[in-house]
Amino acid sequence: MTTPTAAASSEAGATRVDHLDLLESHAIFIIREVAAECERPVLLFSGGKDSAVLLHLAVKAFAPALIPFPVMHIDTGHNFTEVIEYRDRQAEAAGARLVIASVQGSIDAGRVMDPGDGLSRNRIQSTTLLDAINEHGFDAAFGGARRDEDKARAKERVLSFRDRFGRWDPRRQRPELWQLYQGRVNHGEHLRAFPLSDWTELDIWQYIERERIELPSIYFAHEREVVHRDGMLLAVSQWVSAAEGEVSERLSVRYRTVGDATLTGAVRSTASTVVEIIEEISVARVSERGATRGDDRFSETAMEDRKREGYF
Repeated sequence: MTTPTAAASSEAGATRVDHLDLLESHAIFIIREVAAECERPVLLFSGGKDSAVLLHLAVKAFAPALIPFPVMHIDTGHNFTEVIEYRDRQAEAAGARLVIASVQGSIDAGRVMDPGDGLSRNRIQSTTLLDAINEHGFDAAFGGARRDEDKARAKERVLSFRDRFGRWDPRRQRPELWQLYQGRVNHGEHLRAFPLSDWTELDIWQYIERERIELPSIYFAHEREVVHRDGMLLAVSQWVSAAEGEVSERLSVRYRTVGDATLTGAVRSTASTVVEIIEEISVARVSERGATRGDDRFSETAMEDRKREGYF
């Protein structure tokens, strides 16, 4: 019979496991499984908070060895300077080979049409991504997508299979019961792996706080010249300027997500620390993509349409 004193002592000595530990453990398990199952995986890295967490988890998964696959950025050419500097710094710190696939290169090669000055290149990224996957022979690509971001991503499996043309069909995805994954692909096919599928925006920020993960400075409140357009605050830059009838102003803002500078909006904020950001998003009622990504507003199925074309 266990005495109350002994039971209390045993409970006090037990290791406490919180939800972040469970999310981390599952993500690392997925990363290791895909790395073991596939011959040439790659980690997609945009320089955003989710890919920063993903890279951190990959480093943890294989420490003390270096991660056994390269990091790849699909460069639209419309990037925030702070994010590009951060991308290069983090890849070097992780000891990872950085592969840069250029949308401008795809335009120059005649693979896609340039949408024009000041217009988003997000919708033509898919060709650049698929060409890079074929060129390097990658059979798996890790991405930082989460199910809470968008209803199309909520349909996504942890391992999302793409046919030989890079297309995604939600009706042909494999079942994932009891966290059992089958990563085998046929010749010419590949898969996208999403270890952060079950994480939320709040989980991401709480993990960033716990692990002290560095992020680009644009995630924190700073003064920036912006214009009001289509319900968003777009940063004035070489691609964005005040159109007729618009007025630019300098405001205290931060970014909830990182993307093409022509269509990624900022939010008004004074949150300059991770703790303050956690407090801010704890009461948010709109996802970061819904609030700040103009490319998801073209139609009700904008994200799903792009995924069917080969998008992340």
